[in-house]
Amino acid sequence: MQCSKRVGCLAYPLLILAFSVAPFLQAQTSTSPEQTAAPAATDASPQQTPSDSSSAQPQTKYPDAQDRARLAREAQERVRARRAARTQAAIKDTYSHKYDIYFGYAYLRMRPGHNLQHATEYGWDAGFTDYLKPKLGVTVDLRGYYTNAYVGNNPYALFKPFISNYAVLAGPQYYLRQRKNYAVSGQLLAGATRNLFYASSAKQPGTLVGLYPNQTRFTAIAAVPVDVNLGPGLALRISPTYNLTTWGGDIQHNLGFTLGLNYRFGRQ
Repeated sequence: MQCSKRVGCLAYPLLILAFSVAPFLQAQTSTSPEQTAAPAATDASPQQTPSDSSSAQPQTKYPDAQDRARLAREAQERVRARRAARTQAAIKDTYSHKYDIYFGYAYLRMRPGHNLQHATEYGWDAGFTDYLKPKLGVTVDLRGYYTNAYVGNNPYALFKPFISNYAVLAGPQYYLRQRKNYAVSGQLLAGATRNLFYASSAKQPGTLVGLYPNQTRFTAIAAVPVDVNLGPGLALRISPTYNLTTWGGDIQHNLGFTLGLNYRFGRQ
């Protein structure tokens, strides 16, 4: 009886301890390995700060005022370079032709006699130029002038006889300036001129009314042809002209101009 009491006294605390420990052991055994490893993995991973997330995104850099000015200058330089290249190509296309042919109207103020007043002559001018070099050519020029000369009162009752003169000249022509829209040249020509200064339609000598005698004499021309380009092969040409003549042994200083079209063709 005493033994059973002693055993009951010992068993009672053990049962109480077992019942108190059992829920704890059950909770430990019910936890899965994945759940136990998750906190460790979470703790092991580096924590991402707000600064790290912002640095991972690409940053857009906007140019400042100095960069914008530099970019604008570079764009303008590229535009100017392209424009200059197009201009140079047009100039080369225009002035690389081998030949020029021109024809047009001619005007000249001249003195038909030693003691007569100046007369205004109208006529034509035609020429051909062969360019031996890009800017240097040789020109052959033909021209004719016509007018009625005022001879004043005379005993033959001949007034304003019709006169004419013709010239054949040749010489160098040189481009002084070549531009896309225009060109300026210098021209020095020399040759011979033939005048027909009759006093009447009956071909009475012009010396009867003070005209220079009919003769073939030396003549020279200095001109500055200015071409206004209508296209690579065609230009409107105006050419101020100084024309020296030597009729009757005198030296006449005549001024005028020509106006016409200049046609370019062939390639150098």
